[in-house]
Amino acid sequence: MRLLVVDIQKGITDERLYNFNCFIENTIRIIHTARKYKIEVIYFQHDDGPGTGFSTGDEDFEIAIQVLPINGEKVFIKDINSCFGNKKFVNYLKEVNEDTLMIVGLQTNFCIDATVKSAFERGYKVIIPKDTNTTFDNEYMDGETTYKYYNDMMWPERFAKCISLNEAINLLSNF
Repeated sequence: MRLLVVDIQKGITDERLYNFNCFIENTIRIIHTARKYKIEVIYFQHDDGPGTGFSTGDEDFEIAIQVLPINGEKVFIKDINSCFGNKKFVNYLKEVNEDTLMIVGLQTNFCIDATVKSAFERGYKVIIPKDTNTTFDNEYMDGETTYKYYNDMMWPERFAKCISLNEAINLLSNF
């Protein structure tokens, strides 16, 4: 199993996110548990391109201080929603012959959804711990409705196994 930490970057990691405090606390617990049990943690940063304010070298692009990688953890940069848009990452997963991915991060309705579906289409088992992804309100749905739409209706029994935080921690500790 590998833990993917997707796009938890300074420019979008704040109180504007639905259920922010719970999200960040649960995500930190998952990361620490993965590290404790020697599950590889892999980070992603989304790059919107030069001049956007959300690109390599920009403060908002940097990984949020709450979840910084430690020495030796891989960080991949992507410029499309799915983590599978990064060919180095795709090749790395093939090299390590991985089949199970636990996914946490931002934003539920963009990069998390795209990564979940891309992983599923490639035959990976996908695990989503409760309250470890979130998003912002948008003109169609508030953040809570968006979160519930994906985590309670769209992904379970289709694209991913959505489990409680305690189940995820137990899974990491027994993998």
